[in-house]
Amino acid sequence: MTGYALPIRRLIAELTKLPGIGEKTATRLATFILRASDEDARKLAESILDIKDRIRLCRNCFNLSEGDLCEICRDPGRERESLCVVEEPDALIAIEESGVFNGRYHVLHGALAPLDGVGPEQLHMNEFLDRVSADNVREVIIATNPSVQGESTALLITKLLKDKGVAVTRIALGVPVGGDLRYTDKMTLAKAMEFRRSMEETGKKHKP
Repeated sequence: MTGYALPIRRLIAELTKLPGIGEKTATRLATFILRASDEDARKLAESILDIKDRIRLCRNCFNLSEGDLCEICRDPGRERESLCVVEEPDALIAIEESGVFNGRYHVLHGALAPLDGVGPEQLHMNEFLDRVSADNVREVIIATNPSVQGESTALLITKLLKDKGVAVTRIALGVPVGGDLRYTDKMTLAKAMEFRRSMEETGKKHKP
């Protein structure tokens, strides 16, 4: 970044903190912003500040929300007896766009990773179990990513729900091992939801 004025170097440095943005891409973005009109640059800055000021976590499911409850939790037409567990809000959006699920969600904001300091408390597991009881949930659909952390989280949820009279299923076909639901196409996700499998059967397959 040698040769750039200090304000430009600062902007480039901040942009490189974004996921997937290296120094070259950050430099191009900074140049674009510099060449944009004052109005466009102001709108961008205001949009960033706006989401920081107005967006919070839904107190019920921990989805991103503009109020205490997100749109899905406020919707009386959603099935309370069916609860889908996802790692991130992006995965929730992906499932919503598939159009095959009309229940409610619980967003973990991560996956079980003890070495990184992410345990059940960080994943809002206590709140999850409270919802299962309070809403008389009959089925929990686990839609964590098919990664080591996602599978560990799925097994933890299955263990916590054992003997609670709740059917626990796992999304199935089409989602590749190590993949990310956020980048899975709508049709594949729809089929994965449709052909979800029982976690009890999955557990038996993993036993020696």
